[in-house]
Amino acid sequence: MKKLLPLLFTICTLAASAQSTKPFVLGVVDSLYSASLSQQRIINIYLPDGYHDDTAKNFPVIYQLDGSANEDFVHTVGNVQFLTMIGYMPPTIVVGIANADRKHDFTFPAGKVNKKPNPDTLIAFLEKRLATIAGGSPQFISFIEKELQPYINSHYKTGGTTTLIGQSLGGLLASEILLKKPNLFDNYIIVSPSLWWDGESLLSDIPAMLKTPYTNKKQLYICVGTEGRQMESYAAKLASELKQYKSKEARIQFAPMPQETHLTILHRAVYNALLWMNGK
Repeated sequence: MKKLLPLLFTICTLAASAQSTKPFVLGVVDSLYSASLSQQRIINIYLPDGYHDDTAKNFPVIYQLDGSANEDFVHTVGNVQFLTMIGYMPPTIVVGIANADRKHDFTFPAGKVNKKPNPDTLIAFLEKRLATIAGGSPQFISFIEKELQPYINSHYKTGGTTTLIGQSLGGLLASEILLKKPNLFDNYIIVSPSLWWDGESLLSDIPAMLKTPYTNKKQLYICVGTEGRQMESYAAKLASELKQYKSKEARIQFAPMPQETHLTILHRAVYNALLWMNGK
């Protein structure tokens, strides 16, 4: 009997411990059907401290491309929660757009892939590989504009600025939206954009696209790490063109991060961008 008592105590302790545990909730998982994409899309949403359905307060919104739970959503939420906690930015909703096929959704149809061979062999390889599945960005942008933003605004307490964050192919899409439909968002954080896509055709069309006036004051933050001559020069060119044509309409920051690579840059880039956008 004496030998059984410690075992019974251990079992009871474990049972009590199991009963007291509960899930750690970071946000909510929502979804909506997109007619533009002909599919159901998952949306991960972080609601900040102080968010209540019955409060009169509204919150700014950050939209995160590559926003699946195992991608960039958690990193951006961590930055936002920390900077809010220390009073460096206002409480903010984060909307993570979960991926279905990012290579298709984030790239516009190719027109120059096979006409202008890229001197960078890795980029040339990536372009050829993407060419067979690319071309979905017009439908994806329509989804954001006509379905996602109205859905978020009607189901959550939104107000104030909207910000779009994208890295790599997500940075390409964010750049495309900024250049073609700039007034979809107030602020843009563009990290390591894959502007090499389609023989850098997006860059060559910049002067014509930037003639569209901004209807709201913008903050544009562009950064790139040590990622090869083309990646670095294209990001710099995007920033330079924006400063030349939009310096009176937008606050623009180009922030090279040579200590970072394509794999490591996102978390610190978003942190720095949010500090800059909030005057810190």
